[in-house]
Amino acid sequence: MASLTLLGFGSEGWGDELLLGALITLALAICSVVVGLTIGGLLAALKLQPWRVGRGIAHGITLAFRGTPEFLIILIVFFGLDHAVNSMLAALGSSQTISTPKFWAATLALGLIFGVYASEVFKGAFHAVSRGHLEAADALGMGWWLKLQLIHIPLMWRHALPGLMNLWLVLLKDTSLAAVIALDELLRTAKVAGESEREPFLFFLAAGVLYLAMTALSERFRQLLSDRTALVTRTS
Repeated sequence: MASLTLLGFGSEGWGDELLLGALITLALAICSVVVGLTIGGLLAALKLQPWRVGRGIAHGITLAFRGTPEFLIILIVFFGLDHAVNSMLAALGSSQTISTPKFWAATLALGLIFGVYASEVFKGAFHAVSRGHLEAADALGMGWWLKLQLIHIPLMWRHALPGLMNLWLVLLKDTSLAAVIALDELLRTAKVAGESEREPFLFFLAAGVLYLAMTALSERFRQLLSDRTALVTRTS
């Protein structure tokens, strides 16, 4: 029981720090998804257009990220941003150096990873839309842009949602990789607390419970979103 007081709130426990770490984890995942969906959409558009060079570039980027450990991508983005920004400042004649904010470096790295895999989900969902719907739109005289807006994109979300939610759950756990650049997300906070109190099992178990809670909430949100998407599709 004495060890459980370490999970309490206030000056005697680490509960505040663990919850803050969980909030940072959640914020990091959400920001990364926003970045990732944007990147994924752009890559998917490149893969779907007829320009061969554009398709080659998009597939090359996908291959490069798939063949590189995610741990390494975070390090490359973090130190690469530092190097790029400071080199630019030096070229402009400034002696000032800037350190990249850890949160945004991790957001960009995880967003790139999410986006690469999301592009394949978008590509598959785009092709999964029934040709009957598209032929009906053609029969109504819809142009390609109107058809894309009113038919293709709304219907493809229903096919893309399961894959995107799986990527979200993977991303939620991958936020723990940001500990390598000393970002105080949930896992790093649990590690620091466990080392400080010499109770690593207790704090890692607490972190596991918090990850499980976030996963359960994500699953509930997925179900609500899936029901909403199905309703919109039926009424459209």
